[in-house]
Amino acid sequence: MAPELGWNPNCFFEIVKARRTVRAFTATPVPDEDLVRILDAARLAPSSGNQQPWRFLVVRDRAVLDRLHDDALALTLEAAREQLYMMEAEEAAAHQAQIVDYIGAFLAAPVYVVVLLDTTAPYPAYVEQDGALAAAHLMLAARALGYGTAYDTDSIPERAIRYVLGIPDRYQILCMLPIGIPTAWPPAPPKRELEAFVAYETLDDAG
Repeated sequence: MAPELGWNPNCFFEIVKARRTVRAFTATPVPDEDLVRILDAARLAPSSGNQQPWRFLVVRDRAVLDRLHDDALALTLEAAREQLYMMEAEEAAAHQAQIVDYIGAFLAAPVYVVVLLDTTAPYPAYVEQDGALAAAHLMLAARALGYGTAYDTDSIPERAIRYVLGIPDRYQILCMLPIGIPTAWPPAPPKRELEAFVAYETLDDAG
């Protein structure tokens, strides 16, 4: 018989099923009490040797986000310059517009959490795994409170994040997680069945 939990375990599984990657947000603010609960859930994630190598850099100042937007857009367009040059004018204009729209939508959320990893932690070889666990806790906690997130590692160039937010070299940038109310909840993407991933006792996999 399962132990008495004192809460409804089905709630967790419903939250897991309902989580979506969200990249377009309304400007609706996230109340401080919700943000603190979300960050506290990330704090409680497991880590190697309990080293807890993370720092959570919270960015809410719209002026700072606007500077990040401008730097990110300039760097992204610069990186795409050769590709744009090889395109026909109409195609290049459409692709450039896509870049502008994408970065603008991504940076429209009211709150961002940059998950940083202290590379001077006792077990530096494991900080990325530790940070990913903390990010997962954060994303599920956000969904439990009705917010969308995205585990994003490259929509915004690291150079822009590090420069605008003044992040020292000692910290590795794992991801930049937006938190906010989605403009629309994305539909559930197709997932392979559980049987495609699970083996018992031994792995007999010719594939």
